[in-house]
Amino acid sequence: MRKKIVVLTGAGVSAESGLKTFRDSNGLWEGHDVMEVATPQGYANNPTLVLNFYNQRRKQLFDVLPNEAHMALVLLEASYDVTIITQNVDDLHERAGSTDVIHLHGELLKVRSSIDPDVVIDWKTDLKLGDTCEKGSQLRPHIVWFGEEVPMLDRAIEITQEADFLMIIGTSMQVYPAASLVHFAPTHSPIYFIDPKPNISPSAFENLVIIPETAVKGVPTVVGDLIDRGL
Repeated sequence: MRKKIVVLTGAGVSAESGLKTFRDSNGLWEGHDVMEVATPQGYANNPTLVLNFYNQRRKQLFDVLPNEAHMALVLLEASYDVTIITQNVDDLHERAGSTDVIHLHGELLKVRSSIDPDVVIDWKTDLKLGDTCEKGSQLRPHIVWFGEEVPMLDRAIEITQEADFLMIIGTSMQVYPAASLVHFAPTHSPIYFIDPKPNISPSAFENLVIIPETAVKGVPTVVGDLIDRGL
């Protein structure tokens, strides 16, 4: 039976493909207050603004490609059972070839019904007011906004509890509940923390290995080591 690798990825992985990170140091996201474009209240107040905001984010996806970190993670699947749990809403892991990806915060290339969250539709073009689902309700971005439940969290916790190895890449581990996942990993399992500015103490977890590198530099190194172990 192949060992389990769980990979938790954040904005730092996508940023190296040219996608802008979630928000700037001043709290703005592409010039907008997060409360305007990433909350149910913001959507209710100005749905056109919110739809246009995500239309622009969606368009950006077609101008970028998976980077070396995305590609390296795919190689692990030849030797391990790999699940990627990502905070990112892009499809770069899938485009690189990863086959088991859990999106905690939703996906830009999907939309869903405003009245039934289980009605989810693939969507690659602009989303406008008047675009409705089969039940007649307005479609909205398939994004988990602040104040909303994270529907894939329980599944992510279950997967993390099975990890023989845990990799954390390109995330500050400051956004909850995603940041809590590391606490569900088995205490004996090695944890690789890959970030150019790691904000974690070496003594924070047993078997913690800190790699102070960008994703495109650090991930291939760790992947090579894990593949050597798996063969």
